[in-house]
Amino acid sequence: MRAVIAEDSVLLRVGLIKVLEMGGFQVVAEAGDAEGLLAAVAEHRPELALIDVRMPPGFTDEGVRAAMEIRRRWPGTPVVLLSQYVEERYAADLLSANTSGVGYLLKQRVADVADFVAAVRRVADGGTALDPQVVAQLLLRRDSDPLARLTPREREVIGLMAEGRSNAGIAQALVVSESAVAKHINNIFAKLDLPVVDADHRRVLAVLRFLGASRT
Repeated sequence: MRAVIAEDSVLLRVGLIKVLEMGGFQVVAEAGDAEGLLAAVAEHRPELALIDVRMPPGFTDEGVRAAMEIRRRWPGTPVVLLSQYVEERYAADLLSANTSGVGYLLKQRVADVADFVAAVRRVADGGTALDPQVVAQLLLRRDSDPLARLTPREREVIGLMAEGRSNAGIAQALVVSESAVAKHINNIFAKLDLPVVDADHRRVLAVLRFLGASRT
């Protein structure tokens, strides 16, 4: 699986390359700014783009804007944003633009190689991966409707859904059965008044509702 990395810190970039290669990815290009990233994606059409949120010249949201441009020009390209700090609005912006193959992780997660690679691979396979700290910060604002309808356990479940975990992964984290998780998720769908569509799409809609309500 071919990957492109955009990170202005040379030391971190080298570390990311090694971590991805250990996880079975082939890093076909690296860049230190958004312009170089877009050129690399245009040339290599990778299966994954790993992007620093803040890059030259302004060190604000260059990476986010580049990620959204990648999704616009090459739809379906999985992108993972890396950030030094929790800035959940970037995850919400990216998820609002497209709902599959998206990740937002803190750079400190790179140290836990197994979890980091698993999250990146989940995104590369078309899933989502939100950093647990991002989810935790969103949950602090959970009193906004319609999330106020959810029970504490249902809020835990939707938080884990936002991280990109499967039913099996949620069951393992909460030490409950998968059938119990499925019941909680169906309750969440009902309480959030989500339309009856395929299950995967409803999961995405639930997470987007969660993010959107948390930003108000």
